[in-house]
Amino acid sequence: MSRIRITGGTHRSRLIEVADVAGLRPTPDRVRETLFNWLGQDLTGLTCLDLFAGSGILGFEAASRGASQVTLVERDAKAMLALKAHLALLKLPQVRLVAGDALKFTPASGFDLIFLDPPYNKGLLDKVVPLLPQLAAPGARIYAEAEQPLDALGDWQVVKQGHAGQVYFHLLEHTS
Repeated sequence: MSRIRITGGTHRSRLIEVADVAGLRPTPDRVRETLFNWLGQDLTGLTCLDLFAGSGILGFEAASRGASQVTLVERDAKAMLALKAHLALLKLPQVRLVAGDALKFTPASGFDLIFLDPPYNKGLLDKVVPLLPQLAAPGARIYAEAEQPLDALGDWQVVKQGHAGQVYFHLLEHTS
């Protein structure tokens, strides 16, 4: 079993184990460091959604960096067990776990920051686009990983992007 570390905030350098789940690709340290440089290191007061949580590293990073609420959605039972174990160890009360299908998740209100890192080659980013208006609060930003470069997701345009190995990563903002 591999492990990854939280790269910043109150839980900096804490390691979490990655569940042995087919297709699970935790966002690499270097990519997360770039993402949080783009966002600013302090996420105090933001509500965050990690829609395809997997290892949960993006959500745990956000919580470590001060997000007031972080929701992790994961449908794989083995990955969910690992998320529950991590949450018990990390003691991050602002993190909420939701067991279920990301494409059926309906929040009570929108999120300020949405992490989208779905399994590759399944067209899931395209399937999420119609859900974005209900998932996103006004002014929300979206972080998306994909197997190829993106220009936009619905009404959200890429404002920053990078590439590391097989991962293309993007920060998107709403065009209004």
